[in-house]
Amino acid sequence: MILPVPESILRHRPFMLYWSARTCVALGYQMLGVAVAWQMYAITGSAFDLGLVGLMQFLPSAAFMLVAGQIADRYDRRRLLQLWQMVEGLAAAALAIASVSGWASRGFILATVFVFGTGRAFEMPTQSTLLPNVVPASLFPRAVAASASTTQLATIIGPAAGGALYLLGPTVPYTICCALIFASVVLLAFMRIERPATTRTPINLTAFFAGISYIRHNPIVLGVISLDLFAVLLGGATALLPIFADEVFHLGAEGLGLLRAAPAAGALAITALLTTSPLTHRVGAVMFTSVACFGVATIVFALSTSFVLSMIALAVLGAADAVSVVIRMTLVQIETPDEMRGRVNAVNSLFAGTSNQLGDFRAGLMAAWLGAIPAVLVGGVGILVVVLIWMRAFPALRHADSFYAKKT
Repeated sequence: MILPVPESILRHRPFMLYWSARTCVALGYQMLGVAVAWQMYAITGSAFDLGLVGLMQFLPSAAFMLVAGQIADRYDRRRLLQLWQMVEGLAAAALAIASVSGWASRGFILATVFVFGTGRAFEMPTQSTLLPNVVPASLFPRAVAASASTTQLATIIGPAAGGALYLLGPTVPYTICCALIFASVVLLAFMRIERPATTRTPINLTAFFAGISYIRHNPIVLGVISLDLFAVLLGGATALLPIFADEVFHLGAEGLGLLRAAPAAGALAITALLTTSPLTHRVGAVMFTSVACFGVATIVFALSTSFVLSMIALAVLGAADAVSVVIRMTLVQIETPDEMRGRVNAVNSLFAGTSNQLGDFRAGLMAAWLGAIPAVLVGGVGILVVVLIWMRAFPALRHADSFYAKKT
């Protein structure tokens, strides 16, 4: 018997289990990030070591992401997701045990963070690839928007909760992170999926780079991924928020906290709206408009001397970025055959993660040369230039109407 499809994504039990599991992991990841940074700085007092923590999380993504995509295309994605999360949970447990035992050291923390990052490298493409097998096609755009909201929710709540729990000692946030991750594993065990039968491709160089080849030959997927990539590379305003909080607004740590929360708050509001009222037409035009709004908001933030206006600009920036992310993730999933989704999502995740980190580096390097305000201003203008170039270079994306428009 075929069960009727609910009108609301909130009434779709498999998705709600998926969403709850994803929220648990996202919150745990944010808590662990705060606890690791604070503990590392307490042990070494070195800003360089804080940078190494980030590097240890980036290296596994660069090394294993394409392998992770091929694995996700060959095996049960739900069980794989549980496996990778168990690796992360055990890494968090190791940090908790080391902290309570008193033998947490710089080397141990870096090694454990590398293990955690390896789990994340395999988890992220698997998690994205699993979603189309959880919900029917009619609910998929809403599911992507609701899934995107988990990141924003975790970004707002996670760091604050992790910092407050750290006052009780590093063992506490690590333990709660471990509990949240294993709660996700349990939730996934109760989630039923309907995965279409696929043919396992052989493991060779052709299959390994198939995701890159597919993206290169699909103008919509290539256009949406590359547009988001270059927009984020030229962004990076959030990386310079400490400078704006201190030198522009003279508000200290409290002002920095508010500035950092503004983009996530804007993104959370728009993803909540897209969950109940998904985009149905002119998705290509909306994509370009949202990226242009991202650039304009960046320029306004760079030129603003009003704290309230800057908060509004950052909220708009976060909302515009969230719209582009929802459209990108939806188009990538829908335009890609199920047997290719793991590898395509791996490339997408690699580009998205790398662009954020390189965008922060671009902003910091340019700020060192020109100052923080010119660095953000140049980035905002560059985003608008990219939008104009991409509108001409990718007409298929510009004219994309419905997510489910028939291919000719």
